[in-house]
Amino acid sequence: MLTRKIGRTDLEVSALCLGGNVFGWTIDEATSFAVLDTYVQGGGNFIDTANVYSAWVPGHSGGESETILGKWMAARKNREQVIIATKIGMQMGDGKRGLSRDYILQEVDASLRRLQTDYIDLYQAHSDDTNTPLEETLGAFNELIKAGKVRYIGASNYTAERMAEALGISLQHHYDRYECIQPPYNLLNRATYEKNLEALCKEQEISVITYSSLASGFLTGKYQPRQALPESQRAQGVQSNYMNEKGFAVLAQVEEIARTHQATPSQVALAWIIGRPGITAPIASATSVEQTQELLNALNLRITQEEGEHLDKVSGWH
Repeated sequence: MLTRKIGRTDLEVSALCLGGNVFGWTIDEATSFAVLDTYVQGGGNFIDTANVYSAWVPGHSGGESETILGKWMAARKNREQVIIATKIGMQMGDGKRGLSRDYILQEVDASLRRLQTDYIDLYQAHSDDTNTPLEETLGAFNELIKAGKVRYIGASNYTAERMAEALGISLQHHYDRYECIQPPYNLLNRATYEKNLEALCKEQEISVITYSSLASGFLTGKYQPRQALPESQRAQGVQSNYMNEKGFAVLAQVEEIARTHQATPSQVALAWIIGRPGITAPIASATSVEQTQELLNALNLRITQEEGEHLDKVSGWH
């Protein structure tokens, strides 16, 4: 299994991160366990979740994904073998959101209870909170690290400017810094990361863990021109964001490379990200054992330099 280091830490993680957003949402506990077992048996060790998964589902309050993950680790007795990344900050309902000190200290304990563990490997700010001073947020995270509840911290959905500001504050106050960032990144959304964040991350040795790595499923090939939309929770968003001339041009190139390598479009799209300089791991979710195996096999796919250049050209944003 290809592994990479998180930032300047001692965390060695798989170059493919398993997304936990589907646990308790589109797959039940038993299927989640099967997906997790398959991922770990395939050599994976890096699992991403968040306190908010899946608060958007009617009848859910958030924490469903963490709860399933906690039950799985307790049943398998494998806590020390996996790297758990979770997040805080998104809207949980009842005013529960943000990155204030009080909320962070309260919510980390809730995540630890659900995960059935006494530490989180990577605790991340899920979204920037401009209503709370960065000093307060980073100070609270620093308290958690000193208390042993969190090993390292990271950020998600921060601009390059805010990330640079956070790094400066950590340096000034001798706080532990954000060691990674989670931006959206795929063949159809490159600018968000490449325009400003990429240079900062390379310069500061910040790990990049991409989400929406398969463009909400568009790059799997299940969305085709002049065909009915698949039955999916994300289909409407995919239609408005990616089902256009450029989207289908990129998909056609991905599918051509997939045929050449007897691979799937998903594997090609993930292999392209995995091969990008500075990328630590894409996050990808699976809803079945077969899908998990397919994702893992992306790590064995080597697209040629020429194929990579074709993908770069057709997906370019400049």
